[in-house]
Amino acid sequence: MTIQYFIQISKTLGLKSHSVESTIKLLEEDATVPFIARYRKDNTGGLDEVQILAIKELLITLKELDKRKDYILKTISEQGKLTPEIEKKIKDCQDLIALEDLYLPFKQKRKTKASIAKEQGLEPLAKMLMAQNSEDVKSMAVRFVRGDLKNPTDALQGARYIIAEWVNERISARNKIRNLFTREALITSKVTKKTKDLIKDKPSDDKTKEAQKYKDYFDFSENAVKAKSHRLLALFRGEKDGYLKVKIEPVQEKALDILNPLFVRDHNEASEQISLAIEDAYKRLLKPSLETELRKKLKETADKVAIDVFAGNLRELLLASPVGAKRIMAIDPGFRSGCKVVCLNEKGDFLKYQTIFPHPPQLQKSEAINHLEQLVKKYKIEVIAIGNGTAGRETEQLIKSLPLSKEVKVYLVNEDGASIYSASKVAREEFPKEDITLRGAISIGRRLMDPLAELVKIDAKSIGVGQYQYDVDQKALKSSLDHVVESCVNSVGINVNTASKYILTYVSGLGETLAQNIIDFRKEHKTISSRKELKKVARMGAKSYEQSIGFLRVKNDKNPLDDSAVHPENYAIVKDIAKELGCTLKELIGNKELLSTINKSKYLVKVGVHTFNDILAELAKPSRDPRSEAEVFEFDQNIKVINDVVTGMILPGIVTNVTNFGAFVDLGIKQNGLVHISNMSDSYISDPSEVLKVNQKVLAKVIDVDMQRGRIGLSLKGMS
Repeated sequence: MTIQYFIQISKTLGLKSHSVESTIKLLEEDATVPFIARYRKDNTGGLDEVQILAIKELLITLKELDKRKDYILKTISEQGKLTPEIEKKIKDCQDLIALEDLYLPFKQKRKTKASIAKEQGLEPLAKMLMAQNSEDVKSMAVRFVRGDLKNPTDALQGARYIIAEWVNERISARNKIRNLFTREALITSKVTKKTKDLIKDKPSDDKTKEAQKYKDYFDFSENAVKAKSHRLLALFRGEKDGYLKVKIEPVQEKALDILNPLFVRDHNEASEQISLAIEDAYKRLLKPSLETELRKKLKETADKVAIDVFAGNLRELLLASPVGAKRIMAIDPGFRSGCKVVCLNEKGDFLKYQTIFPHPPQLQKSEAINHLEQLVKKYKIEVIAIGNGTAGRETEQLIKSLPLSKEVKVYLVNEDGASIYSASKVAREEFPKEDITLRGAISIGRRLMDPLAELVKIDAKSIGVGQYQYDVDQKALKSSLDHVVESCVNSVGINVNTASKYILTYVSGLGETLAQNIIDFRKEHKTISSRKELKKVARMGAKSYEQSIGFLRVKNDKNPLDDSAVHPENYAIVKDIAKELGCTLKELIGNKELLSTINKSKYLVKVGVHTFNDILAELAKPSRDPRSEAEVFEFDQNIKVINDVVTGMILPGIVTNVTNFGAFVDLGIKQNGLVHISNMSDSYISDPSEVLKVNQKVLAKVIDVDMQRGRIGLSLKGMS
């Protein structure tokens, strides 16, 4: 690790240099972000996961920049063109775009108009024109007429190609035009001929309907850098699908007004040739290059915003309230195909499967009720989970008509992604003999029991809380979502004796191989009786053990610390505290009165203040789940279809997705309502996530109902 890294990262992120240096050292020792954030606070000065992740990402960026510098220096050196001045500029460069500008004149190019002109011996003519001393350029050019060059006009054209390349490679020129693009470039879109023909010839065609989604962009113009991320992504998607033609450029005259004074000094025939070359350079080289550059930058920015939105939504969904270890009846509702009913025990193990047909067209309601009552009684059901898709509300009404005990609670469960899970490799491994529909019902029940444990089995993109998730950089999206899952898993902590392989995979320091090895070890030994026993798991080295063990829980009467977030490296300190206070570990844990009597100064010489405070907090509330307990939510029972919704109604709902432009709210019917950002608050807000989170319960006022398009407009103004 070079000193430049942590100094630059510290300056860029506004963090203390010693905190950054310690964090980088830990990262380069293969410590994970959750481990550093939880158990190395004294090293980092208490940096949180967000800060540590920012350090990690910037460190990767700087290392990649240095790799690029090394390649460029080597390439220029091999050309025999590396001077001390160029070498210094490259080594001092801290920006990839500026670095590529420095490299541009030395970059190996395919055959270009300029390179052909140079092969024709026209570079001297280009230099003579650049001197701008001649009033008779044709006389100057006639000396170069030979071979393929039939006349002075051909020679001047070739010379202009060379000058255009020089203009394009001039760093000062590129920067000035780059700044113009940044300040004044407009992103414009027009409807393509293909789309015009579709709308004209096939107005009811599915592709025409798809094209109509971009109607707002059929004739659109906006300052590019001020465009909202969701608009940019919509424009780029419309372009990709062939419905829109998108351009990003400033007014050409302004660009030429900037470029000409940089190169044109006199007013003669040579200067006129320079002006022609400048216009060619802008149209053919600079504009396409800088448009691509700005487009990439805008896309990266829009992607980041969209990914951050998705990540925030996913975190809320993963940390949704669980009902915990309950005996559950789960129902995947349907009309024609019936309702798939499964019963699960407290561990989520599958007990019983049955299909009932209480709804049209079969309408076997009495038989269905009889089967449901028998199942509830036989399997001592405590909770009933109903998927919120097709026939969800109708099935909920059926269940609530049963003579159930007051202790049996009924929940509508968001089933987004359940069908993806049902057909996945994970589901086939878990239930190789069961069909897809049964797996979906099981997933609905387990999702209510523990959303985090079940949702980690599904590709996060399929959960339904994103915005343009298939249009953004997929590598960046996966990295961000994987981090969110890892963060959530480790913040909750995992019971090693009940955890699936899929959730263990996300535990700090484990991964797929070690997760499977833990499952195999658990099967072989029936149960894992202590954290220490995990050292015997195949390939569980010292580093993996150190990184993971604090996040793994083992219920152990002999050592209650095994079921806490206290790391084994600090067990000795806790035992010393218990010994000093004259009590057992069991008597100490959870005893706030005893904990308040501890002489902190005695232990702060052994461990840092951050770590010691975390130990005390954990001893006060051991194995505290950061998630609250699930509560039953009641939709308006009078609203069953969109036709029941009337402007002016105030309806209860649950936020299902938050985007940059608004939030979608489940009202208990097929169509979600939309709260546009302008209707979220009585005061101005720039980010919907400032006001709403996924799974948040709200009361919303209906302000618009579009039956034809199936859209419901909602407002939260005046509802607080």
